[in-house]
Amino acid sequence: MKKNSPQNQITRKEALQKMGKYAALTAIGTFLILNPKKAQASSPPDPGGNPFD
Repeated sequence: MKKNSPQNQITRKEALQKMGKYAALTAIGTFLILNPKKAQASSPPDPGGNPFD
């Protein structure tokens, strides 16, 4: 395992800022993928129906 030299380390404040950016991007991406209105529009009218009817 590599030891971190002082040049490679970042401050706690910088780390929190980077984490915040990644969290925001993840939230936006998740919302776009799991948008309830689009999911509802693409689902079948009776998802639990009997396939043998």
